[in-house]
Amino acid sequence: MNSPAATRARTAAQARTRSPWNRKNPYRATLVGNQLLSRQGSSKEVRHFEFDLGDSDISYEPGDGLGVTPINDPALINAIVTRLGVPLDHGVEGHERPLSDLLMHSYELRTPGRDLLEFAAERAGNDDLAHLAVDRAARDEWSRGRDVLDVLDLIPGTVPVAEFVSALDPLKHRTYSISSTPSVHGNHVHLTVASVRHLTAGRMRTGTCSTYLADRIGDGGAGGIFPVKNKSFRLPGDDTPIIMIGPGTGVAPFRAFLHERAARGAVGKNWLFFGDRNRGSDFLYEEELVALHGRGVLTQLDVTFSRDQSDKHYVWHRMIEHGAQLFAWLEEGAHVYVCGDALVMAADVDRALLDVVTAHGRYSAEQAREYVDALRTSKRYLRDVY
Repeated sequence: MNSPAATRARTAAQARTRSPWNRKNPYRATLVGNQLLSRQGSSKEVRHFEFDLGDSDISYEPGDGLGVTPINDPALINAIVTRLGVPLDHGVEGHERPLSDLLMHSYELRTPGRDLLEFAAERAGNDDLAHLAVDRAARDEWSRGRDVLDVLDLIPGTVPVAEFVSALDPLKHRTYSISSTPSVHGNHVHLTVASVRHLTAGRMRTGTCSTYLADRIGDGGAGGIFPVKNKSFRLPGDDTPIIMIGPGTGVAPFRAFLHERAARGAVGKNWLFFGDRNRGSDFLYEEELVALHGRGVLTQLDVTFSRDQSDKHYVWHRMIEHGAQLFAWLEEGAHVYVCGDALVMAADVDRALLDVVTAHGRYSAEQAREYVDALRTSKRYLRDVY
């Protein structure tokens, strides 16, 4: 069995060679693990996936992402084809493949794009749809929870198939933070993914890639993947302390960080802030994290669960509670990492960090902002948010 040092050396050598695998040429990797992480009673479905990298020579480092090429949901495809009033094998002008194959592999069906809304606005004579086509913020808000079939249902009468297809956006890959490290997990790469499922307007809506992974690849099946380097989200030197803030699936890269630091025998302190809804059902990787804490790899583990008490508590509350210690770590040279929701969580964490620096550094608001900006400039405050 190769030592962690040998694995790191091999990974570094591979990294110097440009990978042949990319979004246009993904590697067909076998899915060898699909484990439910969230427990009974959870309002979410979070899964741990493992792909076997086989003979791909794909290399990655903690902090990198994995691109996954999804395949669309057959149930949604069938509903769209039924609405169009044609058979699944209907030929589409300008394309060699039949309609069902195009919808399966080539076009976005989950989120309506600008061209489709323009097409629908023109066919329906709908000024509201025309406005959405030109207003990005309004379109993003309106599209949340809706899909291509919802737009089709706003168009009266028959919809020309070729024109409809030409208005669709190309199917894009999805990138997920990798939750493993080659030093420990060898030739497997791990992902931590929340399955998107919700009932809206009497119809079940599902995430394109999250449910592709959960439902459609199948154990032992293969899916298209490729490495996505993230050089701006890397571990520091082994003697440098790190503070990791990753609620929910944002814990993914920090699982990789901790296993990597354990494999290296890194002496730098490690502090993780983790949060979710309920401890009993949503404490992702609980046994691993508690074990790493018990071994001393994870110096400090602070968790909070928003629905376990009447007052909702989030990771930023824990940061404030431990503000004096957090600031002391910063003064020791700690690097701060944030992963997860960009819309709310990352902004709350940023404000909490400013509050900590203001209160415990005894700075003015302007001085605290300069302090945090200096952390960013020196690459000691890094974020992987989405």
